Amino acid sequence: MPFAFHYAARSDVGMVRSNNEDSAYAGPHLLALADGMGGHAGGDVASSTVIAGLVSLDDEALSGRDLSEALLARILSANADIGNEVRSEPRLDGMGTTLIAMLRSGDKIVLAHIGDSRAFMVRDGVVTQITKDHSFVQTLVDEGRITPEEAQTHPQRSLVTRVLTGSVDDEPDLVVRQGRIGDRYLLASDGLTDYVARDTIHEVLTAPGSPADCADRLVALALRAGAPDNVTVIVSDIVDGTTDSAPPTQPQVVGAAAVREKGTRPMPTTPAAKAAALTQEATRAASGSGAEADAGGDGVTLAEEGPRSRGGTVLRLLALVVVSAVVLAGGSYAAYAWSQQQYHLSGSDGVVTVYQGVNQTLGPISLSRPLYTTTIAVDDLPPSYQSSLEQGIDVDDRAAADARVEELRLQATACRWARLNGEECRTVPSTWTPPSPTPSPTPSGTPSGATPTPTPSPTTTSPGPSPTGSPVTA
Repeated sequence: MPFAFHYAARSDVGMVRSNNEDSAYAGPHLLALADGMGGHAGGDVASSTVIAGLVSLDDEALSGRDLSEALLARILSANADIGNEVRSEPRLDGMGTTLIAMLRSGDKIVLAHIGDSRAFMVRDGVVTQITKDHSFVQTLVDEGRITPEEAQTHPQRSLVTRVLTGSVDDEPDLVVRQGRIGDRYLLASDGLTDYVARDTIHEVLTAPGSPADCADRLVALALRAGAPDNVTVIVSDIVDGTTDSAPPTQPQVVGAAAVREKGTRPMPTTPAAKAAALTQEATRAASGSGAEADAGGDGVTLAEEGPRSRGGTVLRLLALVVVSAVVLAGGSYAAYAWSQQQYHLSGSDGVVTVYQGVNQTLGPISLSRPLYTTTIAVDDLPPSYQSSLEQGIDVDDRAAADARVEELRLQATACRWARLNGEECRTVPSTWTPPSPTPSPTPSGTPSGATPTPTPSPTTTSPGPSPTGSPVTA
């Protein structure tokens, strides 16, 4: 039976970032998603480089047994391209990217995975995560030090242990899967999975609707949850290519790999999405660009980045400037009240400090102020927590800030205890308590619970004067 992918790819910069470091490609035989890292100068380069290295696989007629070798070889080649980029441009040093790629031939699918982007499969109404994160918190879960539920809110959940960096040691996990008509796959960056509850994702994946409807809804939910990170998803159904109504054959490219913003998506149906789309169209009109769909010279359609794109980013930056100006001028109590509902933790003079306000600065102007200083020394914390404090740990409200302080206090106590006992400082679960000290042995011949009678010292003669100056006699 002829198989086909019925797919949709969507990407959005998120609520805070000014650029998109994610890249994704969806085509008849290849689905690939990469979440870049390395900041404005590098993350987008790394993700788009690896996606560009894979797209030619979508045109190759490969047999099932050739799939694994072909996909691995192309990933390693793309990873070498990342290394070449770093060597030719030193400012890109430190960039890297996660990758999930699915290459299909008939009903055989090869899945390659490295990093903490995730793939899910829906079969017979049951949703299963088919990748395992290469991350610090997954290591803690594997070691039994935290639970999977604790991992979902752990402050270091975005710390990855394996990604593509251009090193010859970088290699993804590969697995061959048997496809089945009716299966649905989701590839997602952590901009979705970190901010939308797993149960909610499962509900959306199993709801009736096309891959495009599902992808749009997932991105909208991440934005509604306030996702500060880039959000990228690919949703694909396995369908019968001879009977299902016209599955797409035109590839879609989104995120950093899409050099143009114009796309092929129909007008969004939700009011918020319509407003964002109209904003994008207005921005394009002001810059003199058209609104029609465009295609690259290779016939690849470049899909726009989702409900919010560069136009939305510009507006968000302008909004931040306006709010800051109004706050400084004292002209808007509402804007000031909003900013004061934001909290974050950071290090100040070597100790953990709780700040009230937005964790941003405008030139020399800080948009937050110290609320209170704790007695927790930053140096007493595990290295991962110290790194988080350097970036600033954002929390939802004052109660969450106080709770995070207690978490840091526990980690500092555990670190001090470990160092006193010559052990390595590590993150401990919230249930950790300091081990009780070992009691001193009871002297031989003394009943348990009794106080040993001290042995009097022998009387001696001292040639020196007594404290009162009187002679001392034997």
